[in-house]
Amino acid sequence: MTSSHSAERETLWLFVCGWTTRRMTSTWAPYRAKPSPTELPRQLSAVPHKHLRGHSLCWRPPFWLLPRGSSAMRDDHGFSPLHWACREGRSGVVDMLIMRGARINVMNRGDDTPLHLAASHGHRDIVAKLIQCKADPNTVNEHGNTPLHYACFWGQDEVAEDLVASGAQVCMCNRYGQTPLDKAKPHLRQLLQEKAEKMGQSLIKVPYKETFWKGTMRTRPRNGTLNKQAGIDYKQLSLLAKINENQSGELWQGRWQGDEIVVKVLQVRDWTTRKSRDFNEEHPKLRIFSHPNILPVLGACQSPPSPHPIIITHYMPYGSLYNILHQGTTLVVDQSQAVKFALDIASGMAFLHTLEPMVSRLYLNSKHIMIDEDMTARISMADAKFSFQCPGRMYSPAWMAPEALQKKPEDINRRSADMWSFAVLLWELVTREVPFADLSHMEIGMKVALEGLRPTIPPGISPHICKLMRLCMNEDPAKRPKFDMIVPILEKMQDK
Repeated sequence: MTSSHSAERETLWLFVCGWTTRRMTSTWAPYRAKPSPTELPRQLSAVPHKHLRGHSLCWRPPFWLLPRGSSAMRDDHGFSPLHWACREGRSGVVDMLIMRGARINVMNRGDDTPLHLAASHGHRDIVAKLIQCKADPNTVNEHGNTPLHYACFWGQDEVAEDLVASGAQVCMCNRYGQTPLDKAKPHLRQLLQEKAEKMGQSLIKVPYKETFWKGTMRTRPRNGTLNKQAGIDYKQLSLLAKINENQSGELWQGRWQGDEIVVKVLQVRDWTTRKSRDFNEEHPKLRIFSHPNILPVLGACQSPPSPHPIIITHYMPYGSLYNILHQGTTLVVDQSQAVKFALDIASGMAFLHTLEPMVSRLYLNSKHIMIDEDMTARISMADAKFSFQCPGRMYSPAWMAPEALQKKPEDINRRSADMWSFAVLLWELVTREVPFADLSHMEIGMKVALEGLRPTIPPGISPHICKLMRLCMNEDPAKRPKFDMIVPILEKMQDK
């Protein structure tokens, strides 16, 4: 294969993965010539099958015709093509993007650089290329984590050694006071300590400091209102149609700066200074832009003329997974699509479970899983509850683990309880039924907690899914798997 064909193949992979899908304008009209009906299947057959999952195919302008500098284009999470190429280990694409002037230290909306992603996925060759191109090994993301934090946490030993050799500091604290050494396993911790000492590094912890954005070394999203220090101007919001209303507030479809959004208006009794302070402290933790299966909170507002505290998030055209499964939409969820949804949810939860501290009061159920226009399932951060919202109240008990219905939140293993909720979601996906639909919330809570009420697995369900469901719904919380253990299982199911 010639280098030209290789470049075309890598470029096609960029388009299949959707990296240039959303911000096309009439500028590209002259370049939209489609390949012949025989040529496109031939080209696609050269693309690894795993990169085609969940992506609809539509022809995009050839990458080599894009203007120089167009590598700065972003998706909804602020990911540039370089971010995705580094995450997926596409060394050829990385070379192409760097050659075309891609910014090495560009940040997504979670402040992750391409080096963060390459390090966390163990792509040693790409890490070396980025470092050679002056990538900053000590750059921090929204949580204060450096690429070395990621490499240590995910057990990428060789990458961690390379980063330290390139000047990465082993004792830089993140927002939660943790250094890369705290994230490393014992053998790696000792190895990095010795290497750092040989290079003259101090092993005294360096406290986390809030970063102020100056200069161009760190490239933030251009939309300044998405900056983590910026609030939402209520006057810029246009509320178009009420979607839903319940005791906790109202849900509106609206527009903000030309984008379709959902506005959640919180109904809070006795709005106090303390609640206002809690709101300001808690809502930024829901602005998680660094994973494709997480739907972040975009921003919030609580000052006049806003009548109540509000949060906004992206509008999802298909609504929630609950809507799709139970409220008569035209979408068909066959077993293949059900497994894909399950994989999306498990991937998102695996990421959330790496956060320290975890997102508080996020209750996993199908009402809190939103479906994007490309049929990607995304866990909605806007559905996490604030500390002042009905403390102690149980939400959607049909999806809650028995121990979560019996004990105080601080007395349970949240990760294990989430796995039970995921098992109920699996049951829901394969049966297309609402769990315990004939019972009230109070009856469900009492019977699950005290009488051993459990979802019944009907005959005819895939034995692999049945086995996974039973594993995830183990009565002993300590024996339930972790999400990063079941993601590979679901990937294999999807391949079959």
